[in-house]
Amino acid sequence: MTSLPPTFRALHDGWSLTAPTLPAGAPDTVSAALTAGIPAAVPGEAHLDLHRAGLIDAPFDGDNETSQQWVGDTSWRYATTFAWQPGDATRHDLVALGLDTVATVELNGVELGTTQNMHRSFRWDARDALREGDNSLVVTFAAPVPEALARAERDGTLPSTNHHEYNQLRKMACSFGWDWGIDVAGAGIWKPIGLDSWSGVRVVSVRPLVDVAGAGEQGGHDGVLTAHVEIERDGATGAGAVPLEVRVTGPDGGQLLATGSVPAGEVEGVVTVRVPGVRRWWPVGHGAQPLYDVDVTATSDGAAARWSGRVGFRTVELDTAPDDAGAPFVLKVNGETVLVRGANWIPDHAFLTEIDRDRYARRVADALEANVNLLRVWGGGIYESDDLYDLADERGLLMWQDFPFACAAYGEDEPMRSEVEAEARENVTRLSPHPSLVIWNGNNENTWGSVDWGWAGMLDGRPWGDLYYRELLPGVLAELDPTRPYSPASPYSFGDYRHPNDERYGTMHIWDVWNREDYGVYARYRPRFLSEFGFQGPPAWSTLTRVVHDEPLDPFGHQMLVHQKAHLGNAKLERGWQGHLPDPATIEDWHWTTQLNQAHAVRFGIEHVRSLTPHNTGTIMWQLNDSWPVVSWAAVDHDEHRKPLWHALRAAYAPRLATLQPRASDAARAAAWEGVPPEPDGVALVVVNDTGARLAGTWTVTRERLDGAVLATTTLEVDVPARGAATVPVQADVATFGDPGEEVLVAAPDDPAADVAVALRHGAEVVDQRLDPRALRIEATRTADGCELHVTATSLARDVFCHADVVDPAARVDAGMVTLRAGERVTLRVTSPAGGDPEAFAAAVRSANDLVGRAVSAGG
Repeated sequence: MTSLPPTFRALHDGWSLTAPTLPAGAPDTVSAALTAGIPAAVPGEAHLDLHRAGLIDAPFDGDNETSQQWVGDTSWRYATTFAWQPGDATRHDLVALGLDTVATVELNGVELGTTQNMHRSFRWDARDALREGDNSLVVTFAAPVPEALARAERDGTLPSTNHHEYNQLRKMACSFGWDWGIDVAGAGIWKPIGLDSWSGVRVVSVRPLVDVAGAGEQGGHDGVLTAHVEIERDGATGAGAVPLEVRVTGPDGGQLLATGSVPAGEVEGVVTVRVPGVRRWWPVGHGAQPLYDVDVTATSDGAAARWSGRVGFRTVELDTAPDDAGAPFVLKVNGETVLVRGANWIPDHAFLTEIDRDRYARRVADALEANVNLLRVWGGGIYESDDLYDLADERGLLMWQDFPFACAAYGEDEPMRSEVEAEARENVTRLSPHPSLVIWNGNNENTWGSVDWGWAGMLDGRPWGDLYYRELLPGVLAELDPTRPYSPASPYSFGDYRHPNDERYGTMHIWDVWNREDYGVYARYRPRFLSEFGFQGPPAWSTLTRVVHDEPLDPFGHQMLVHQKAHLGNAKLERGWQGHLPDPATIEDWHWTTQLNQAHAVRFGIEHVRSLTPHNTGTIMWQLNDSWPVVSWAAVDHDEHRKPLWHALRAAYAPRLATLQPRASDAARAAAWEGVPPEPDGVALVVVNDTGARLAGTWTVTRERLDGAVLATTTLEVDVPARGAATVPVQADVATFGDPGEEVLVAAPDDPAADVAVALRHGAEVVDQRLDPRALRIEATRTADGCELHVTATSLARDVFCHADVVDPAARVDAGMVTLRAGERVTLRVTSPAGGDPEAFAAAVRSANDLVGRAVSAGG
């Protein structure tokens, strides 16, 4: 954990920002202010200081991204003055927990050191440079974009997926822009900086590694904590043994104490604490999340140094052993298989210092309330904050951490290799206490890229980073934290001579859907574990129009396309709804159509893949969140609105899911050629049960008209084991549509306590259904904090959703993407800080039906 000891004095006041020289693209209006200096926030980033000083407009607004590219071409100098007195401490170190990125640090004109890695901290002995009274501290950052280019010109360009040479620096890759991210490569002191004045000994780090032993003397399980304690002596008190004390406090307040020492002349000691009858930590949906406090004390000549953290006792395994179908990817916690319902995580703000614990907490809530049980921290971002991991520990949200390598080749020469090892060692150690962290992953798509993306010619025999993924990183983990599994890459097939993205082995990414295929193609795949897939849609209307000001607003307007980073993104949106939804008649309809299609696409993919349980053991959709206001794959936009996709995700990721899927009959399987999958010629009810209790009972399946008239019905016996799935064919006379545009297949449990939602299979896509555009009756009533919308359907109403932000950008709705059969009713609860008019919220309710109605009107 990032622990700031009481001996640390933050130096966060009185900073100024200057630009020693300005590049050609900088506006003349900023020169005087940046020569004189503007106030700078520390921790902070240059873009934010410039905006606060009025020298640049809001970076996310309009096309400001283009006009502010000069910021990334500029060398920035941070400076402050602080008072200092020697005091009684023996050592005085300047500590920088995060500098972004290539920097020179000077104290009173003395160069203490240089840095070239934002993913690690730095510490320098400052005794010779400090002086009693006022001291000057200056941090000068090289301009990141020219610096990366200069290194590429010096050492050779390496393949990547960006117009910048981001893979030349150990800097957050997506700060240079991504296919969902703004290009704001900048500089700044992005984590705390200060003086650490200490004597005798300090605790450098603690790795409190946990294990769970079998039944103990008192029954149950025993927890085993092995605390690896690294210390530094001050140089004045000799190299003698340093006593260690490790105290473990349980959730009930009970304490255990163990002692040990760091041997003379060495810097690490190990203390083991056995916790009888330990309460094990479980993922959400599998059990509770008890946490144990760990306090470590090291003493030397009367001086004591301390470290505090928390652990959860659990075991983690990853099973990739070959089986009859290839090789699975099975994550197990405490020996129990976890069926992963995941989401990919990107930095939650393009400017990292704008993310506080409260914002992290809201994203964790977004994940858990959407029934997500794992977040994958993607490799183009950062080693994530302890704030995020602390919240995940408390809530049982599993975490997968990529090492920061993404979509590029990386050089293996010095100094890059040493920097990679240093950052890996520091962050593996820092994150080791967190029980939520269950897997490390070497890279995002680099191994795949080395095979499929035409790198060979550009590399001309040069290495591309494989040494990191196969040797260096697993070696660091084997040494520092062998308690967690490691995957070299995502996707990865866990075997030589296998394509890295083979659906039969390990993890898979599916990106032909979205880029060139209809989302129906998801049904062709049978991945063992799907760690990336997704479909785009715009943010909430208020989020979009806050930053896009084209007149008139148009999908292909200039500012709209600034906020669409994917190649041909809005053209792919248009192509993506073909055959599914009518062509929109207005920009408002375009917005709703593309949001709806995103939700349909991802839900279709998830339901198909989950129906393959246990052949498939998990999906991680792309992506949970956004780093700025943009058309993207996110379920939650940058302004924290839950898009229609979020509500579809909550339904598709329900622990108990019923879905009606195409399946081949016995006759179709018998008629298929050897090795050729049979064509589905029927429908089956698939029930996935990701709970610890068996689900057994009868289900009623009906084929009915959109007006609710029942055409055929049958009863099925369904018995689903815990953490398993069952597939039951639906007889053809019920499952076969007579008039597809007018009919729907419905499967519902007969036991209302089964806690599983009704499954629907529509006879046709929305564009071909005869949906009634006037199927909803809405009664709005005001409440103390907003209103309630009582919605009744007179005929089938697909995907009812209230765009509450159109009325009040701060408004939120408790439910969405609700499909109502004839006669059904739902109440949508709206909270509105602005006290919006209930009738206005009623008017903001949309459904798929009204798209059909508008298309008919436009066509007629």
